[in-house]
Amino acid sequence: MLLRIAVAGLALGTILHAQTTNELNFLTSLSEGSGLADRVAAHLDGLAAESFAARRARLEQLETSADVTARRIYIREKMVQAVGGFPERTPLNARVVGTLKRDGYRIEKIVFESQPRFYVAANLYVPERGRAPYPAVLYPLGHEPGGKSYPVWQQMLGSLARKGFVALTWDPLGQGERVQLYDPDLKQSKVVSSTTEHTILGAQCLLNGDSIARYTIWDGIRALDYLLSRKEVDATRIACTGNSGGGTHTAYLSALEDRIHVAAPSCYITSWPRLLQTIGPQDAEQILLPWFQAGLDHGDFVHAFAPKPYLILSAIRDFFSISGARETFQEAKRIYAVADAPEKVHMVEADDGHGYSKPRREAAYEWFGRWLKPDDPTRNEPEIEPFTEAELFCTPTGQVATSLQGETVFTLNQQRTAQWRKSFATGERLLSEVKRLTGYAPASGPPPVHFYGRLGRPGYSIEKLVYESEPGIPIPSLLFLPEGGGKRPAIVYAHSRGKAEEGAPGGDIEGMVRAGFAVLAVDLRGRGETATREATKGDNWTRYFGQYDLAMTSFQLGRTLVGMRAADIARGVDALAARPEIEPERIFGFGKDADALVMLHAALFDARIRRVALEGMLLSYDSVIRYPIHRQMFESVVPGALRVYDLPNLAGAIAPRPVWIANAVDPLGLPVAQSETERAFAGRNIRVSTRRAGQPVTAVYADFLQTGN
Repeated sequence: MLLRIAVAGLALGTILHAQTTNELNFLTSLSEGSGLADRVAAHLDGLAAESFAARRARLEQLETSADVTARRIYIREKMVQAVGGFPERTPLNARVVGTLKRDGYRIEKIVFESQPRFYVAANLYVPERGRAPYPAVLYPLGHEPGGKSYPVWQQMLGSLARKGFVALTWDPLGQGERVQLYDPDLKQSKVVSSTTEHTILGAQCLLNGDSIARYTIWDGIRALDYLLSRKEVDATRIACTGNSGGGTHTAYLSALEDRIHVAAPSCYITSWPRLLQTIGPQDAEQILLPWFQAGLDHGDFVHAFAPKPYLILSAIRDFFSISGARETFQEAKRIYAVADAPEKVHMVEADDGHGYSKPRREAAYEWFGRWLKPDDPTRNEPEIEPFTEAELFCTPTGQVATSLQGETVFTLNQQRTAQWRKSFATGERLLSEVKRLTGYAPASGPPPVHFYGRLGRPGYSIEKLVYESEPGIPIPSLLFLPEGGGKRPAIVYAHSRGKAEEGAPGGDIEGMVRAGFAVLAVDLRGRGETATREATKGDNWTRYFGQYDLAMTSFQLGRTLVGMRAADIARGVDALAARPEIEPERIFGFGKDADALVMLHAALFDARIRRVALEGMLLSYDSVIRYPIHRQMFESVVPGALRVYDLPNLAGAIAPRPVWIANAVDPLGLPVAQSETERAFAGRNIRVSTRRAGQPVTAVYADFLQTGN
């Protein structure tokens, strides 16, 4: 509900006497400001809840095996769309580069190419007792250190081999021998953490309309291709299991692959309603878009596997909600009953934490034995002596990047971008496509505006206002009004650090007011007084990814922070246009830093913004693809943008309205040379400049601040 104050008794000249130290941030000094930081997330959670309710209603309509089959087809279709489609199958060029021996089995060290020159380092565990062909287990890995050499993985893989299963595992992206952002000087990833690496690459993939899961799932599909090529493997008896990130990919691969016959994801399956209540969206590959809008949840991975045997392995003290896992299991039981296979879905809980602990490993052995080796469904686990990481290396240097020097997700993603660049949209198609991709959908008509008092300064006053962008989204604002009567032009001012950032005496906003403009400075949702706790906590994840949870949740709803914030600007224009002292045909836009990108989109969408100035804006989405590392980018991402447009195209499309661009930045937030900006933003309506530190706004934007027609 919109923050409200009883305004009936407030005259426009009222001065609020109870001020905080920063008098321009007024709501946090009032009881109505409580919970403001959670308002944007709560709004998205409410939209998500509507999607989840609609999904439950659809599931209740599944009554026959044919209905379950139709649901499986739908889930697979949406998964393939979410990842951007899969690459073509190309030769694996697999080779065995070494062999290690243990009692009862051997480990073959394998290198194969899931895409041309995109190398995968793998270990194949092969029984040396019993009789081939053996049942087999595809074993995607989680995020633990050492990749395929992590001792718990070796314990389980060796146990499976001793029990008569062939088992194949491989290093995931960013781990073991497959660091994607490898630094030869540091001899590790440039960003240290594999999850950070995944998510940096994930933002780049999103701009292409892909998911990084396109690469991780395809690695798993090609690993399955290799596993089934081995003469030791019985292709009619294939299982898949893994923990955490490996549980994620067990769920993905099992939902997509008919060649997998038994599934057992560990420490992953829960539910999105519970995730949003607890840890929120996880790594980039664990999020498929737009999952909520498509009416999907974790349970759909299980449903897509019905009626084949599915075991959910959970930890009661996991950070993946056990309540969500239990609820998903109950839902799956109903679907499996409809599919006439109630005995083929099961759940095992262990009273421990995240990881593939022994109770869950032994439950998996028993499950695989029951369905794939009914003559020997043994549960007990033998002790396995692990090899060192170096002993399991498939490359001389322990890194495919230095030994084989092939492709990376970074280079492959650049090749994807090149496919779209020559066919960007123009004209009306550009406008409609950008609206669709951003999810831009502003309300119409003057928004409700609530008055919170006025401050006086020499030559102008400041009204403290809140307007409603959409139900549940308040936009705290400051309206700076020059003294004197008559109508005047106005500027909507959006700064990524909030409305108060340049509102002090002598700041940029005062310079605009002295030039004769009314200025509406706004806290776009998630900014200033509405900043989320996520944006302000300052940990390493936030330093890289900023408002990640908000961005990822909005993506899953088919929306974006860019589109929603552009709608906030449009509602600010509505509020200004309704004021008697404002000339509605002369409303301009000024965007600063990350909100410059938002202002650019808003100006494209809303022709009432007659001029636009953009300072500190990202040079281009293409630069995100070309720079290996970026920071604070997710809130500025529009999934699929680079299939349709880039930022320079938008600036050109605003013509004949003029655009001022100053101090463009690269994906790390560092300044870009003016000459590079001029090359990127070539157009008769575009004016590029550099603003030096301390230089007044009136000196750089003199033409922009002309009040004459």
